[in-house]
Amino acid sequence: MGLWYPKDSGFELKAFADADYAGCHDTRRSTSGSAQFLGHRLVSWSSKKQKSTAISTTEAEYIALSGCCAQILWMRSQLRDYGFAFNKIPMYCDNQSAIALCCNSVQHSRSKHIDIRHHFIKEQVERKVVELYFVETKYQLADIFTKAVPRERFATLLPLLGVKQMSPETLKELQDESVSE
Repeated sequence: MGLWYPKDSGFELKAFADADYAGCHDTRRSTSGSAQFLGHRLVSWSSKKQKSTAISTTEAEYIALSGCCAQILWMRSQLRDYGFAFNKIPMYCDNQSAIALCCNSVQHSRSKHIDIRHHFIKEQVERKVVELYFVETKYQLADIFTKAVPRERFATLLPLLGVKQMSPETLKELQDESVSE
């Protein structure tokens, strides 16, 4: 298996964020997962147990979105050094309540318990640095980083992430190609 980076892929920055609510059977903490792409190329990904126990799926997904947004902002600043400017970076999430919470500029009593370090995503949405979009669970590419998925789903997600099955011969050819260029 290997990541495939085709030459003709675009250069748009986009991200997917997901969480499994209370997935750890010991601590009941959720796992955040995210995948960041330049065009169709997977360039960054993460899977991390959240530091606190979320009391709802909305909170778990909100925390995952916040972590993904932090990574996108870091990537954006690095790419700016090379002369690339990105705004309205699309981020995809499969939880409409978390998206609504991010897009709501008013702090409600239902969200005051969420640690303030996660609320910066609201500011990024308001400043139009990122735009949030709902994605159906079957198209959620970050699923693979948050939970065990069935074999069929795993096989479906790998090519969408740019992972290809490569024979040793193909791998050798690709290495030889890159050396000659």
